[in-house]
Amino acid sequence: MKKKVLVLGCTGSIGTSTLDIIRDFPDLFSVAGILAHNSEEKIKALSKEFGGVNFFLTKNSTTTQLEEFIINSQADIVVNGISTSAGLFPSVVALKAGMDLALANKETIVMAGKIIKKIAKENNANILPVDSEHSAVFSLINRYGKDSVKEIILTDSGGPFREFPTEKLNNVTPSDALKHPTWQMGQKITIDSATLANKGLEVIEACQLFDVTTEQVKVVVHPQSLVHSLIKTNDGVLYAQVSPPDMKHPILTALTWPNFVCNKLEELDITAGCQLSFFPPRYQDFPMLSLAYHAAKNHGAYSIAFNAANEVAVPAFLNGQISFCGISNLTKDVLDENWTENPVTIEDVFLFDNKARQLAKSLLEKKPEAYS
Repeated sequence: MKKKVLVLGCTGSIGTSTLDIIRDFPDLFSVAGILAHNSEEKIKALSKEFGGVNFFLTKNSTTTQLEEFIINSQADIVVNGISTSAGLFPSVVALKAGMDLALANKETIVMAGKIIKKIAKENNANILPVDSEHSAVFSLINRYGKDSVKEIILTDSGGPFREFPTEKLNNVTPSDALKHPTWQMGQKITIDSATLANKGLEVIEACQLFDVTTEQVKVVVHPQSLVHSLIKTNDGVLYAQVSPPDMKHPILTALTWPNFVCNKLEELDITAGCQLSFFPPRYQDFPMLSLAYHAAKNHGAYSIAFNAANEVAVPAFLNGQISFCGISNLTKDVLDENWTENPVTIEDVFLFDNKARQLAKSLLEKKPEAYS
């Protein structure tokens, strides 16, 4: 029986890789539907390729139309490759419909982790992480057991400024920040990788997804991006998931869970001059990581505010409105407000999200010099 896969964000890097996997495994998977924001020509061509499957463009659409599209797809599993907080609502719809969720949209868990997990449990749906780091941790915990895990160690490439002089960071340009050394990704996540905000979001996600404290989640810089994450068991031993930096590996893991299937993806040859190096992050130079730990530790709506402020700051940086360091300065100012109240419903989450965005925009208007 083929597994029916709904691909959200089908023209992005995650969606493209997912469709490649479906092409490679026609006996295992079929396309239940495809969604993009505004790439009309591309999505029509993809629909035709996969037998005229239903497609959906989110630009100028309503949430009701989006909800109907997801439910009517009757998918077995939904791959959510939508970037930013726009991916939260589709995740909720999929889980409420009892569909398994292969989740690359980290904002879903960052903004509403406890609520999302409750919805999944109530509807007998599984949340399967697709971020390479969380996919690795998920697999390792499934292998060794949650009770045996002392620490989770997330790896980070270090981004384009891993060895950049501190005094020059405020002068980097958007084009500099968009040159990621390892991964080909969209603009938002590439900037997040440069500021380490992406790793900060992953720290928050790990705490929520695996029910661990901030003290149990560590970050190490690993430039080769071959070790995707590690766990440390109670006896002090480290176990790692190691593979080439190709998102098809974690996507396939999610689509075939709990099974492992033979495939033609690139395997790592450790005899071919493979080198692994690890360094501590530069917390002082990349404060978004520390701010994320702060948000995760304080609970309430802090994680929502962290994500919202960053989503306002990144476009401002790309547009030349603020400096590279202004991203973290603006995020810190937003987090300095009181976000201790806990969201109870998804509607609460969106209210806090909107409040944080409006605050960030107001700060940019009132004192732009503070972020330049």
